[in-house]
Amino acid sequence: MKHVKRLYGTLIFLFAFLIFAFFYVGHQQQAAHNKIPKVGVLQLLSHPALDQINKGLDDTLEKNGYKNGKNIQIIFQNAQGDQSNLRTISKQFVEDNVDVAVGIATPSVQSLKNATSTIPIVMGAVTDPKGFGIVPSNTHPGGNITGVSDQAPLGDQLKLMKEIMPNIKRLGIIYTSSDMSATTESKKMKKLAKAQGIDVDLVSISNINDLEQVSTNLSQNVDAIFVPTDNTIASGMKLLSSVAAKRNVPVFPAADTMVKDGGLATLGLSQYELGQKAGEDVVAILKHHKKPADMPVTFIKKGHLIINQKMAEKLNITFPDSLVQRAQKEGRIIK
Repeated sequence: MKHVKRLYGTLIFLFAFLIFAFFYVGHQQQAAHNKIPKVGVLQLLSHPALDQINKGLDDTLEKNGYKNGKNIQIIFQNAQGDQSNLRTISKQFVEDNVDVAVGIATPSVQSLKNATSTIPIVMGAVTDPKGFGIVPSNTHPGGNITGVSDQAPLGDQLKLMKEIMPNIKRLGIIYTSSDMSATTESKKMKKLAKAQGIDVDLVSISNINDLEQVSTNLSQNVDAIFVPTDNTIASGMKLLSSVAAKRNVPVFPAADTMVKDGGLATLGLSQYELGQKAGEDVVAILKHHKKPADMPVTFIKKGHLIINQKMAEKLNITFPDSLVQRAQKEGRIIK
């Protein structure tokens, strides 16, 4: 009799355990199904170019059905250009166990790369991912990082300069020495310009405090100034263009947003489009379960023609009619 009671007790216990396990697993599965994905966005600092990348990212996520605070949590952090902030925020994203981390600008991506080798990372604009050691291959990243390159079409930009200023003899190039993207593009542009018989004055700044003095000296000796994809100078573009204009020297920036801040013209990549492409990568990872290792880095080949009519008039420069027509048809004219 005791054995029968013991058997009944065991059966009742097992039955209760199975019921508990069934509902517990079901609850866990439902919780996992209802889990809101978290996306950490780390932006180096604020200026129009990087802000446009972030806007393109946000708009693309929303276009694909992700509403922040409803079915996705977007954790946006601005490092204010500070390296220690980059490290702290990157570690926090890892502790928060974000599903995807997005780095806007090269230092942001490098910091995220140092913080995790497992969480998917999307580059929101890195000029030379392979060259900078961020991915082993642009076509087959092979790790936890993919995204978008903001490599400017330098050859086309030089061609645009010569179209506007056919008699250009000396070009000034200014960049931030600690900015890998800017350094890379500056050296490439110098090589391209010299191959076209144009003398080059290549100068750098350490930080934004150097910009006024360095640009003042540079503008005294050159016919035009080129600015690469440079986050520090982008934040001081209005100052640079103002200093150069006092010497009637036009500034040709690599980024489209910098024309609005005083640049004369560019055939540059749309920063907003870069953000859109980064957003598409985030969607591919979250919704379609793609792996960064199998997602080639995106390179946008075609630049957008943007000319600043207001600055041209200030500098007594007349754009060729054909260029104005192209800008009206395919690009944008700032008046």
